[in-house]
Amino acid sequence: MSSAPILVDPGPPTLRRGDATDIGVVEAIMADAFDPAFGEAWTRGQCLGVLAMPGVSLLMAHQGDAPAGFAMVRTVADEAELLLLAVARIARCHGVGGALLTHVLTDARAASVDAVHLEVRADNPAVRLYLAHGFAKCGERRAYYRGTDGRARDAHSFVRRLA
Repeated sequence: MSSAPILVDPGPPTLRRGDATDIGVVEAIMADAFDPAFGEAWTRGQCLGVLAMPGVSLLMAHQGDAPAGFAMVRTVADEAELLLLAVARIARCHGVGGALLTHVLTDARAASVDAVHLEVRADNPAVRLYLAHGFAKCGERRAYYRGTDGRARDAHSFVRRLA
């Protein structure tokens, strides 16, 4: 029998702005959410380096007292890029990803962003979330992701026009 916690009636997630002090939580969520076989998780140094750049924001999601997910976004001029979005496995299918993505799009509109871009592994189940939020495929990178299993996987680029 598994001793993993069971998420029961979590209610809507709460969102807050994050910063570099949240890096340990970000790492833990990535370790839980991203299978290393796909090569999608970032290192601590990559996360901290990007967080220090102008126009980069971090959004943290919690369900109750538990960290449930995060989104990292970079905004430059009238475009934004969703760099990372991760939801802890136990919090999936409880509105966390949708809440994060809705907030990202709301922030982008408020900042007069015309388009939000993202890139995702072609067979990632999160594609359904992006499509449901109005993103459309606009490009492809063959053999972009390389995981610990040595296999190469394609990346698909998506855009959501806001203007």
